[in-house]
Amino acid sequence: MIYQGAKRKLVLPDGSEYYGDGFGDSCGNRICELVFNTSPVGYQEIVSDPSYTDQFVVMAYPLIGNYGINPDDFETKTPTIGGLIVRDYNDAPSNFRCTETLGGLLSDHHITGLSGVDTRKLVRIIREQGSMIACIADADTPVKEALRLIKETPIPHDAVSRVSRKEKQIYSVDHAAFHVAAIDFGMKENIVRSFVDRGISVTVFPYDTDADTVLADHPDGLFLSNGPGDPTDVPEAIELVRQLRGKLPIFGICLGHQILSLAYGAKTYKLKFGHRGGNHPVKNLATNRIEITSQNHSYAVDDESLKDTKLSVTHINILDKTVEGVACKEEAAFAVQYHPESAPGPQDSSYLFDAFVENMEMFKK
Repeated sequence: MIYQGAKRKLVLPDGSEYYGDGFGDSCGNRICELVFNTSPVGYQEIVSDPSYTDQFVVMAYPLIGNYGINPDDFETKTPTIGGLIVRDYNDAPSNFRCTETLGGLLSDHHITGLSGVDTRKLVRIIREQGSMIACIADADTPVKEALRLIKETPIPHDAVSRVSRKEKQIYSVDHAAFHVAAIDFGMKENIVRSFVDRGISVTVFPYDTDADTVLADHPDGLFLSNGPGDPTDVPEAIELVRQLRGKLPIFGICLGHQILSLAYGAKTYKLKFGHRGGNHPVKNLATNRIEITSQNHSYAVDDESLKDTKLSVTHINILDKTVEGVACKEEAAFAVQYHPESAPGPQDSSYLFDAFVENMEMFKK
């Protein structure tokens, strides 16, 4: 049965319990990785971002649901987020674009929600202990049962294959200046919009497409999308980039940044609690400007491992000094860890799409 207000709880691996009210699909036990997001707006984009596959997202901002859901702001039409945990859920939204409630959207896609929880405390716990596997269950579920489920549920390694398109999809633009081949690891729709708005046609390929198939489409550039999970779980994509290095200009975002780095011989590692939210300061080393960025990832590129590659560091995170951008100028390849296409924002880094266009222009000449 699916209904609002069901008494539910979150159980952490140490046995601690956090009781609240369910919304969305409020029945059954769910096991996912527990992470947090600091964005004050954009919950629809967060819920529909494929990069949150198999994750419970704790929203640091307290009021969620107040402007509802509209048909224009989805990042994918089939959300795969594990669940949403909020302090105050509003089930009576007010917005002229609203066509349904957040709870209704979650219910339609069998996604669990939990409200009335002290999310500030949960954020502090995740920051101190790191992201963790947790359980959302009915309030009367025994703690031992929840802990057994947490212990016995394996960490999935097939997230990209589940969220990637199964067949190629074409987004045509009349009199397009360029044609980009995009590899879908869980690609956000606003990335496609960012290319189309610049008069660029896009052909989106499944994650396991080989190099010959991409080259047969005669693209002017290769784009590597965002996506969920560990980049080493998609060796097919790493091999694709190895084969196309120097043959096409390459631009990567988020998971695409990690895959590009691995293809050049670098290494990646998992962050303690990741970066998720729209307020991360990043320094552009070429301009010394600070860009406020939107981020969503658990893994980062090891800066020491880059020393033995052709890649140079172009951007760094001001907060923890992690690598936020890399480039190989001689092969017209670059990538960033954050989201320059971010919706609803910030838009400080949208110039990177124009830099990719410049690379394609130079490559043609």
